[in-house]
Amino acid sequence: MKLRILCALLGAATTMTPYLSGTVILPRIFGDHMVLQRNAEVTIWGFAAPYETVTVETDWCEEKPSQLVKRDGRFSITIKTPEAGGPHTIKVKGWNEVVLNDVLMGEVWLCSGQSNMAFSAQWVYNFANDVKEGRSKPTFDVEKELANIDAQVAAANNPLIRFFNVANVSADTPQNDLYGAWEVCTPESMRQTSLTGYYFARRLVEELDVPVGIINSSWGGTPADVWTPAPLMTGDRVLSEFLKTRDRETWGPNAPGVLYNAMIHPLVPFKLAGVLWNQGEENVNANRGDEVYAHMFATMVRGWRSAWGEQLPFFYVQIPPYRYNAENPEAFRAAQLRDQQRRALDLIPDSGMVVITDAGNVNDIHPMDKLTVAERLAGWALYSVYDVSDEIPCGPLFSGFSEDNGSLRVNFIYANGLQSLDGKPLTDFEVAGADRVFHPATATIDGDTVIVSSPEVKEPVAVRFAWTDIATPNLASGNGLPASTFRSDDWPLE
Repeated sequence: MKLRILCALLGAATTMTPYLSGTVILPRIFGDHMVLQRNAEVTIWGFAAPYETVTVETDWCEEKPSQLVKRDGRFSITIKTPEAGGPHTIKVKGWNEVVLNDVLMGEVWLCSGQSNMAFSAQWVYNFANDVKEGRSKPTFDVEKELANIDAQVAAANNPLIRFFNVANVSADTPQNDLYGAWEVCTPESMRQTSLTGYYFARRLVEELDVPVGIINSSWGGTPADVWTPAPLMTGDRVLSEFLKTRDRETWGPNAPGVLYNAMIHPLVPFKLAGVLWNQGEENVNANRGDEVYAHMFATMVRGWRSAWGEQLPFFYVQIPPYRYNAENPEAFRAAQLRDQQRRALDLIPDSGMVVITDAGNVNDIHPMDKLTVAERLAGWALYSVYDVSDEIPCGPLFSGFSEDNGSLRVNFIYANGLQSLDGKPLTDFEVAGADRVFHPATATIDGDTVIVSSPEVKEPVAVRFAWTDIATPNLASGNGLPASTFRSDDWPLE
């Protein structure tokens, strides 16, 4: 009877770990070389025969917490982890014994999103090879970038950094397990993982001197709704209406929740320090949700936090400038998406956004500069999670405006030391009057505000900034971080 129940449990899970010779079965997120969150209460969970007693033994504590396996064959045991360091050994014992070796205690971050998060050193090598063989046109200096990535790969020997790359799988229902394995950072393993994740981990190791584990669960060409629990999409009035008109032509899976089910849900409740998110390109254009993205993204974050049962810090990347519409340089749907990402900050507590208009490539949706992206994400972590930096890791964010003698005085937060990045007059401001027609505006810095005006608009009532797909404006904070796209109006977009 016990054997039949156990087999049924294995069949219900999409992928289970290879410990099939015994009865204790752990999800693959538990394995040799893993990193566990330091100084925390961490859950070890899995499957075993019903009513069997499972015990967790560690080499740092004499306590051996145990649990009688539930009727459904599941167990979940909480252990307390020590300060950063290792390696440690963990034994999970039932009728059999599963031993986890070379376990480090440190900081664990989940990296997710689409291709700009998945972007790896191997991607650079593959693209360069395609260029050399005539299958692709170069969008960057191939030889220069190859030399750079060669140096980065060669230097990637760091046993304090560990990777877990989640395989790309979708599912219609929430799953119990996923494919992947923990790997120590070497030139070979670094080539295959998120460059953003690697650079982020490297910076944290440098600043905190602790191990860092990066769980990379990302898939190129995927919209935010596939990462959002489906019930939250279909049960929301705004999002359910969006799903009725959504453009289903995407590069990857496109049904609500299918990647949350297969690539996020199986990780719950693995203890995390926080989440890094880089996504949005696939939601550009009205039928994929650029006009509801802030609400959808906030709903996704709420769903993840609810699953983990805690308000995980959530730091994300605004999409870079890119020529989505090759025939129309004035196209604005990517600007609308960037503005929605800015607005999401007000909807998502304990979140932070990095702007990369100065680190993009308008001719390539995959800009090569992932180091800048990672450094700015790390800046948020060091500032708001670890409290080891007092530098606000964000450029100017629009906070309102007032009329000022035929001009508009635009206010910002994070505006200390407003400057032009290149020393030239500020670019990419527009103003409109009651006729709702926007005209290019002259903009000058006045303390922590910007005064904007246009001879074409005698009585301005609205202002926009960087309102094209390919805008690369020069307004920045005193520490050189660029200002975010914004619009003050809520007029319908044509």
